[in-house]
Amino acid sequence: MPASSDHTLRLGLVQMAMGDDPDANMAKALDGIRDAAERGAEVICLPELFRSRYFCQTEDTDRFALAEPIPGPSTATLEPLAADLGVTIVASLFEKRTEGLYHNTAAVIDGAKGYIGKYRKMHIPDDPRYYEKFYFAPGDLGFKAFDTEKGSLGVLVCWDQWYPEAARLTALQGAQVLFYPTAIGWHRYEKAEHGTAQHEAWETAQRAHAIANGCFVVAVNRTGFEPAPDAQDEDDGIEFWGQSFVVAPDGQILARAPQDETAVLVVPIDLDRIRELRHGWPFFRDRRIDAYAPLTQRFIDPS
Repeated sequence: MPASSDHTLRLGLVQMAMGDDPDANMAKALDGIRDAAERGAEVICLPELFRSRYFCQTEDTDRFALAEPIPGPSTATLEPLAADLGVTIVASLFEKRTEGLYHNTAAVIDGAKGYIGKYRKMHIPDDPRYYEKFYFAPGDLGFKAFDTEKGSLGVLVCWDQWYPEAARLTALQGAQVLFYPTAIGWHRYEKAEHGTAQHEAWETAQRAHAIANGCFVVAVNRTGFEPAPDAQDEDDGIEFWGQSFVVAPDGQILARAPQDETAVLVVPIDLDRIRELRHGWPFFRDRRIDAYAPLTQRFIDPS
């Protein structure tokens, strides 16, 4: 649905640097939401797991204490603000489902309606300093688009953004905008050699999702260096590269935040561009759905 009679929707991106205190991080997020709303934002997205530092750098059972039910305390904090400001909020949280079962989850809070649902991250990485499989079970709610007062919003989370299947299945449900709360950055020991290519690959993947699905894409990252709790030297950790951005359906980047600063971006988008681009590039029309069954296989052996 259009956001207004002129089909303009104003997106708010809150790029944050997190500290050790979850309450202080929440206060920063609330300030960022207010700032974006004061500048006209209607849908506002926070970074991945914004209530804490990125705890997945190590495997530590004490970190499960950060988890909470959804809906729960954080959604209860965000709901009155969303209602007061008349905005929709996408908030990435550490969900406790029961003892021993946790998810990396994004909650959607839709103005006066309050909490309307959640998406559980489907793709869970396990890489150096990204030990998410220790903490999170894979999502079991499927890919989802949320019908809000502002439009149809697709919500995915970080590692999901590398998978064209996730973007496609969300867009096929009518999502006009795909939101990716994100925590991505460099290992300092490899930044000089691989940093530029890694960042460009990240942006290219999101631009491809926008083009292939004829929709807008929003990636909201954190910024700043977070040392690993068990660091052996001062460079051991993740340097989050910020640079949150918005992509139009033609793949053009409409706005980008700085690399090493907190920032609040407010970016107007024209939802009519979706219709225009899909008429010009009718990828949905020409899909060969009769030929895609092998996509459900892990790998197709050449034999």
